[in-house]
Amino acid sequence: TKIRKRQLEASLGGEGVRWTIRWLSAKLGNQLEMARALKKHRARLGDFLEEKAAKIENLRASIGLLAEAEAVDAIADTLRGLEGTAGRLYFEALSKALPEEHRFAGRSFRPALDAFNAFLNYSYGVLYGRVEKSLMIAGLDPYVGFLHRDDYNQKSMVFDFIEPYRIYAEVPVFRLFSAKRVNQSHTAPLANG
Repeated sequence: TKIRKRQLEASLGGEGVRWTIRWLSAKLGNQLEMARALKKHRARLGDFLEEKAAKIENLRASIGLLAEAEAVDAIADTLRGLEGTAGRLYFEALSKALPEEHRFAGRSFRPALDAFNAFLNYSYGVLYGRVEKSLMIAGLDPYVGFLHRDDYNQKSMVFDFIEPYRIYAEVPVFRLFSAKRVNQSHTAPLANG
């Protein structure tokens, strides 16, 4: 009970801001490293990938500048905007680095519009389950989040806490597709497409 009470208190003040900034900064740091790592074996995309990485790095710095806010609510929209922009840049970099037949036009959900997004959504789903279990074992309430806290009956803390760990789903999926280990037999076409 003490842990959950402290979690709720933290979600309403500066401590929640600091944790949120830390998680998002780690997420963007992982994206930045991945974009730069892609350059090693893709010299022809070097400038493109470096441009994306530099922009993600600037967005990460902008997130860090918000650390003195008094509450997440005061900066939530700005954080979501910066994080969303970084995500678009990151997934543009991943798509461009994939073989032509596996490129995708951004993230898509329910339903995924391409095989890469379908695999990524599945991988994130597995990761969500593990993160939720870890939070519960630690005594935290998966429903009391800091940044993701507006939706009723949503596991908001899971959505917050997963951010630095998304890379553990993204790297294996990217490697499967970049090594051409996925083919049409692994997916089914959309019912309406």
